[in-house]
Order: sequence, then C-alpha cells, then structure tokens
Amino acid sequence: MNGTIDDDLTELAAAHGVATTYRDGDRRPVTVDPEVVIRVLGLLDVDVRTPQARRAALEAARERATAGTLPGTIALRTDRSYPLPGPGAGVLVDESGARRDVAGELPAGLDPGYYRLEVGDAQSTVIVAPAALPDPPRAWGWMLQLYALHSRGSWGIGDLGDLRVFVDWTGREHGAGTVLLNPLHAITPVPPVQPSPYTPSSRRFATPLALRITDLEAYARADAATRAEVGALRPETVGDRIAHDRVWAAKRSALELLWRAEGRPDPAADPDTDNDLRDFATFSALAERYGGRWSRWPAELRHPASDAVAAARRELAPRVAFHAWVQQQVDRQLAGVREAARAAGMPLGVIHDLAVGCDPEGADAWALQDVLALDVTVGAPPDAFNQRGQAWGLPPWRPDVLAATGYAAYRDLLRALLRNADGLRIDHVAGLFRLWWVPPGESADRGTYVHYDADAMLAVLTLEASHAGALVIGEDLGTVEPEVTAALAERNMLGSTVLWFARDRDAEGEPLVAPSKWPEQAVATISTHDLPTASGFLRGEHVRTRGDLGLLDDVAAEREQAAAEREELVALLVAEGLLGSPDAPEQEIVVAMHALLGRSRCRLALVSPYDLVGETRQPNLPGTIDEYPNWRLPLPLSLEELRTDPRVIAAVEHLRHRRP
Repeated sequence: MNGTIDDDLTELAAAHGVATTYRDGDRRPVTVDPEVVIRVLGLLDVDVRTPQARRAALEAARERATAGTLPGTIALRTDRSYPLPGPGAGVLVDESGARRDVAGELPAGLDPGYYRLEVGDAQSTVIVAPAALPDPPRAWGWMLQLYALHSRGSWGIGDLGDLRVFVDWTGREHGAGTVLLNPLHAITPVPPVQPSPYTPSSRRFATPLALRITDLEAYARADAATRAEVGALRPETVGDRIAHDRVWAAKRSALELLWRAEGRPDPAADPDTDNDLRDFATFSALAERYGGRWSRWPAELRHPASDAVAAARRELAPRVAFHAWVQQQVDRQLAGVREAARAAGMPLGVIHDLAVGCDPEGADAWALQDVLALDVTVGAPPDAFNQRGQAWGLPPWRPDVLAATGYAAYRDLLRALLRNADGLRIDHVAGLFRLWWVPPGESADRGTYVHYDADAMLAVLTLEASHAGALVIGEDLGTVEPEVTAALAERNMLGSTVLWFARDRDAEGEPLVAPSKWPEQAVATISTHDLPTASGFLRGEHVRTRGDLGLLDDVAAEREQAAAEREELVALLVAEGLLGSPDAPEQEIVVAMHALLGRSRCRLALVSPYDLVGETRQPNLPGTIDEYPNWRLPLPLSLEELRTDPRVIAAVEHLRHRRP
C-alpha cells in the first residue's frame, strides 16, 4: 500500500460509489491503495488531487446529500411506493404522455413501464418493474458454442442453419426445453476478426459469421450463375481450428454478390430505420476505409454525431447500405431459429448470452462513448485462481451517466437482445452491482470496485424481460457477494451451479454435495466454457495444458489436487448409486455425471456437446490469448454424427425425463 485513506477521501469515494475496501475471495478485508481511489474518482470527473479540489468536491457531495435533490433515475417495484424528496409534489408522465399528480410519494400499484417525474424544474426517469418474473419451468437443455457446430451445409463455422436443425432435432426427439448459446454479438467486419464472443464490436447487433448463406431469401431468388459463384466461395475447415478471417472473407464476398443481385437494397436510407442500425452500418463502412481501431481514425470521425461522420455516411452510402442489409438478414435468421424452437416444442426456446462488455475499439464504444468509461478496463481482483487479478480489456458503463440518462443505453441493449430471444444469460451478473475498474496503465491488481445502482439495473432487466416473456439467468460464479444471488432469487431469476463448485462451504474440507442439496433457483451444469470439459477433468488435461504453457507455479501440487478432486467426484457418483465401481471406464463416468445433473434440484439443467463426445480441450483457457486456441475449436463430430452418437443418446436418456 502507498499510504492510508483519510476520512475525507473515504466520504468522497462513498458518495460516488468507489470502494476503499472490499473482501477478497476468502472473505478477508482488503484496503485499496488511496492513489487508485483518487485515479478512479478522476475517471468519474471528480478531481481530488489537490487539497482545494478535494474540499470543493466534498462540499458539493455534502450539498447534494442534504439538499434532497431529485435523482436522475428512480427505480421501484409495482408492489412498493417511493417517498418524494423536497416539497414532495409533482407530476408523473407515462409513456403515452398521460399525466397524473403525485404528492408525498410515488404510490405502489403503478403499471410496469418507464415514466417521467416532474418536480418543479427538476425531472427524473422512473422505472417501475414487476416484483418478479414468472416461475421458470423445470427442464433440461443444451449450452452450445454455436461456432463449434459444423455440418455438410455450413461454411467452416457453426451457423444459424445448423442451429435450426439442432433445435428441431433435440426438441422433437429428446424433449429438450432450451438451447443456451454463446454470445452472438457483432464483429468489426475487417480482419483480424476477434474470435472471442466475449469481446464483441457491438452487443446490440449480431455477427454475420452466423449466417447460413444458402438459406437467405436472396440466394433462393438468385439466378443459377450467381448461385454457382456463391457456392464456389464456400470455405472448408482445415485441421482442427476455425479460421475466422477466412470464413468472414468468404461470407462477405457471398453476401456482396447476393446484395447486388437483389438490386443493392438500402435499409439505411429508409426513414423508419433505427438510428442505432444506421450508426452501426456507418461504423462498419468507416472501419473498412480507415481500419478496425476507431481511436486511430481522423479526429473528426471519432464521434458519431460529428458533421464529418454525416458527410462520410453520404460518401460511403453503398457500404452503409450493405452492412445495414446484412444485419437485416441476421435478424431474420435469428427469428427463424426462435420459431423453429417453438415449433419443436421447446418450452424455454432459445436463450442468448450477454457479454459483460464490448471491444473499446468497436462499434458500441464508438457509438456509446458518452456513457462508457473508455479509459478503464474491467476485470477481477486477485484470487486463488488468478493471483495477479484479471483485466479483460472491456470498458464499463459510467454509473453516473446511466443514472442521468434514465439507463437509456442499457435498456436499448436489453431490448435489442431480447427481440429474438426467449431468455437471456447475464455474464458476470455481479457487474450489475459492482465492477472492478482498473485505471489506464495499472496492473489488474491495482484497481477497485465501482458500485452501480443495482435496484435500477435489475429493474430495467426485470421490466424488459417481462415485456419479452423471457427467462433470465445470472452467472454468479466466483467472488460474488451473497446479496447478488439473493436479489436474483427474489426476482425469480436463476443463478448458476457448476458441478465442480457444488460444495458445502461450511463443512471441513468443503466436500462436494449431493444434487438434492443444490439450489433450486439455479441452472445446473457440469462445467463452463472457461473450465475443463468432463473428459478433460477426468484426465487432468487442464493441469497438463496450463503446466505446458507455464501458467502454474507448482505443477506437481496441481496434479495431485486434480487427482484428489477426480477421486472425490467418482466417490460421489458411486454413493449416489449412479456408478457401479470407482474403476469404471471414463465414458461410464461421464454418463453418470449427466445422470447426477438430471437429479439436481435446479430448475434447469444444461449439457454441453463437448462433454458428451469426449472432447478434452476446453473452449477457452483464461490467462491466454494466442498461446491456446481460444474460441477456435470445432466439435470433434459433425452435426450429422452428433445426432446418432451412442454417447449422446445414453447421457440424454438420464435428462429427458426430469421430474416436473
């Protein structure tokens, strides 16, 4: 530590939601370096570097606290009231423009929705959310890295045509209730294409890499010569790596052929086109001309509202039109998959995944730079798994700007994702409560938590999910405060339970617990994309791989621990009567693990094809970039082979008849 935090700095930090202390993964208190607190306050436009500036900031914070100022946003539930500050009288305006007088408080019983509250000259956005979402049914389904699927019809990467076949097959034949997808967020359409679905260019739009080219209406309408030209572009997977750049080059060329064959339609010129789509298409066209990093563009093009951008949009109109048209095609195929899931009888349909952030050089960072802290990267403090902490390279929302703007950007994001989804998984759901901010130039361990208005974040999420009739899953793994899981349960949102971590934290040695003791309001899985697959765990592949890459300080100790954990898991399977012998073959153990999953109390159980077909490599290895083929591993079996594989049939049999 480089000093102590005085009372004035502590008060100022608290007023702006910046933590001066926190508890680590072992619940031990940690004091934040005061220099880090000062830097983070500066990133929130609170200058405390000189005594004079600190006094002025403190006086302003105290004045706001005592003046009864109307907050920028008020969040409440339909079953609760909210006392009004100041004179206590105002006018509440609903989304239709209807006005009603309010005095003393905002009453309970308001209809869910967004309102404007006028009190004197002040205004505030009011978010009224249902108290909870409907109870989700008890079901099972799949968690799928869509890019990893491949079939005779796909082009070097799993696509929405593969997904439509997959949901129809598993819904009709297995009675599967849902498919949870990896994020299908948009890429920046210039090489190198970012393979990680968790570092997207935009979370509001979808990746054209997922398009099934030959399923487009434009392909069906094209003449034979054009279709032959499109067919000649089809790339093949070479080796065991997905070549994102090559796949995108082929699909972009095919899409351009079909767009021209359609007469070069221009959705961006339609006055009814959403401005967000127009901005995204403009960014994509500018990226083609100036490169994928907008911070290196000419200065006058670095903000979407500039006159220079408006002029560039006119100059680049054909490319803007093309990218807007491509997004329309992705949207239509996403809607088609959702319809296919419903037709196949899936009660929970298709669940999409919301990444925790976006690429700081991508479309969302360019378009939403006024509400993002672009100089910051979010991550995680040091813990047992990452002793130096984590920095993810993703800029966070600014909580002060969110509140001042009525959470408009956040609600627009959720609305865009839920348009073609029956549910939404929130990656790192604790980020709705607080995020670990790392100032520019600092290492990941030199950060602190910045708190958000969790009531408002959850109110928007609950309201938008309610409007869409969607399920919500929160990924609450790792160092997560208990109130996060409690808040999810209170709203009938599901948390996450992973077999490897389903332990009795209050018992000596923290042993694995039987599935009958797993939490009901949760999604049960064997693993996650950041953890070993079933076969990888049983063989200790996660230790071998990290050891070979120099990511472990003591490989022997890690190998010994992995062997003990394997023995403990097998003993649990034997004790549950799911395995006849601890010496059973690996595939019998894998089937027993899925039977264990099927027995869990959790409302939803999800299985991964990686686990069923003996893949030992996990999709992503945290702490690596190019040292490991993250997000580039196709499944070892094609979709056609997967449908008839006896390992899949055996494991699914234990899940398809889950107790209601």
